Amino acid sequence: MQVTETLNDGLKRAYSITLSAAELDAKVDEKLKEAQPEIEMKGFRKGKVPLPLLKKQYGDRVLGEALQESIDGAMSTHFEDSGDRPAMQPKVEMQGDDWKPGDDVEVAMSYEALPEVPDVDMKAIKLEKLVAKAAEEDVTEALDKLAESAQNFEDRKSGAKAKDGDQVVIDFLGKVDGEAFDGGAAEDYPLVLGSNSFIPGFEDQLVGAKADDEVEVNVQFPEEYGAANLAGKDAVFECKVKAVKKPVAAKVDDELAKKFGAEDLEGLKSRISEQLEGEFAGASRAVQKRALLDELDKLVTFELPPSLVEAEAGQIAHQLWHEENPEVQGHDHPEIEPTDEHNELAQRRVKLGLLLAELGRKAEVEVTDSEMTQAILNQARQYPGQERQFFEAVQQNPQLQQQVRAPLFEDKVVDYIFELANVTEKEVSKDDLQKAVESLEDEAA
Repeated sequence: MQVTETLNDGLKRAYSITLSAAELDAKVDEKLKEAQPEIEMKGFRKGKVPLPLLKKQYGDRVLGEALQESIDGAMSTHFEDSGDRPAMQPKVEMQGDDWKPGDDVEVAMSYEALPEVPDVDMKAIKLEKLVAKAAEEDVTEALDKLAESAQNFEDRKSGAKAKDGDQVVIDFLGKVDGEAFDGGAAEDYPLVLGSNSFIPGFEDQLVGAKADDEVEVNVQFPEEYGAANLAGKDAVFECKVKAVKKPVAAKVDDELAKKFGAEDLEGLKSRISEQLEGEFAGASRAVQKRALLDELDKLVTFELPPSLVEAEAGQIAHQLWHEENPEVQGHDHPEIEPTDEHNELAQRRVKLGLLLAELGRKAEVEVTDSEMTQAILNQARQYPGQERQFFEAVQQNPQLQQQVRAPLFEDKVVDYIFELANVTEKEVSKDDLQKAVESLEDEAA
């Protein structure tokens, strides 16, 4: 087999691979000999069918497989010998439309090689780590929100009108075409107005009602309603308002703490403090990571594979277009051309992606099987009732696996750099940390 270089321009490479007819024929014979012991044919014992007869019977079928294996082997040898790593899947095309068995095979292979990434003195990188502690007022604010979420309801003054957010206790009877229907009646039902737990329009008609009022609520069941006999039908609900109650936040005490799984109020405060500081640490890490990426972007310059930049710019443009046009769910839309801004962002992402990948490779950073499994399980929880199907889909799809592995790998490389970089801590307030996070979001926008 002969491999001849036809292009070497920057990162672009092209080669002509020639496989002689004799080499291909020998490969076919080799594969037939491997299969010969298991082949049966009328008139011959198993494994005793002559090679010429096998070749006549199965030669054409084995030819394509032998050709593919030969080309794959040539490519593998080439990359091993040259040290090149293709940025994307190499393009391979068979040359000559009039090829026939017995002719030499010529294949054109082209690709863009990954660039040489310069070394980085990570100890020279200076970073600032923002450290925010959970102040007493932060814990108090969180406690107040918990108390509000665990609200109770108390009777309003006699004659008070129900407001949005109030709870009304009602008896109701629903009818369609004058006839009561199954599931359309209840007594002493506590309904929070504005909760949208009933048919659209139902709760609105009870705003302003008073205890002992009788209200006739007219609504229409949605067309997609679960019960086919009610879908799209007009209905009348005869409602008797028995009580109007206002929301009252729960008291911040040991009883509230027990509702949220703590032994007492001090235990709940301690848990909230830990949770807040965990959130602060996550926010701080995001700010520090952006600072690191900005620093790396300034420090390192190298040639980028045009195909990777083009693909990334297209993906960015496509994603942003869909964010601006959320009503379009599929891909039935005009072609989206990346702008200069998209291309600049793509160059940054590709450069930093290649740099982090190379730093991780040299440091032998790996994502373990247990880390992958945990990450897949975490994502599967976003699909209640379909966790198993999601998990199995990822296990069977290398592309989905890579989508899960990539951010894990990047975070591990970033943590590796943090350990080597010159990092100084700076204590800040929660508000200062929030402003730093908001500035990241503004820059991203």
